[in-house]
Amino acid sequence: MVNKIAFVGAGAMAESILSGILNKQVVRPEQVCVTNKEDQERLKHMKSTYGVKTLSEKREVVADADMVILAMKPKDVTDAIESVREFVSEDQMVVSVLAGISTSYIESELGKKISVIRAMPNTSASIGFSATAIAAGTYANAAQMDMVQELFQTIGTTTVVDEDDLHVVTGLSGSGPAYIYYLVEAMEAAAKESGLKEDISKELIVQTLVGAAEMLKNTESSPEELRQNITSPGGTTQAGLETLKKYKYQEALMECVKNAKERSIELGRPYQRV
Repeated sequence: MVNKIAFVGAGAMAESILSGILNKQVVRPEQVCVTNKEDQERLKHMKSTYGVKTLSEKREVVADADMVILAMKPKDVTDAIESVREFVSEDQMVVSVLAGISTSYIESELGKKISVIRAMPNTSASIGFSATAIAAGTYANAAQMDMVQELFQTIGTTTVVDEDDLHVVTGLSGSGPAYIYYLVEAMEAAAKESGLKEDISKELIVQTLVGAAEMLKNTESSPEELRQNITSPGGTTQAGLETLKKYKYQEALMECVKNAKERSIELGRPYQRV
């Protein structure tokens, strides 16, 4: 698929993607080169954990790379692009996993007619279960979109969307795992308070989540229908759901996604180009 992938940025998302593609043997460690702004300890971790090349010299990192993945913090994007601008060429492809940063901004900062594609994965990429949305920039062609889809399909599912939709995707599936983990924290706390052993509660909660996800994936029933099927009048599930309704559980989740979307828009506002 690709001969060399260069990561500019070595944070949690870069590591999740890197871990996933290496686990799936999409590329070998020696085909991957990683750099970041200045955190040498982070580069040492990436090298010792995954066996990839790590360098501070940006020219060597991006040279001959089929794909340059921008994975730094969004606030560092301008400095990061400036550090590699002179070393990237129009026959390369830039993939951004940065929340809120438009392809038009990246194209403008690079100052070249270079293919830029945005991908919004989540950290479940590290175990091959990411939900990744992908959007094309001005110069990206169908073959390049196919290549990016193939890459990210090795670490989960992919969905092509309009770039404007990536803000809500960020709030929904990009940040989504954190909402689930927060839910599990609460369930574990409730189990502990009721005297259930931690290892038992964890096993039950995890399998409950897996089972519910599989039901949503493998049946034609809607979430509402599945919920109603296990809610007997006057039963335990109804008692639990009435409590969630009392505390406006659904409204809170809807606001959660909405506010994450708005934050994505806010973060990206200084980086818009028409």
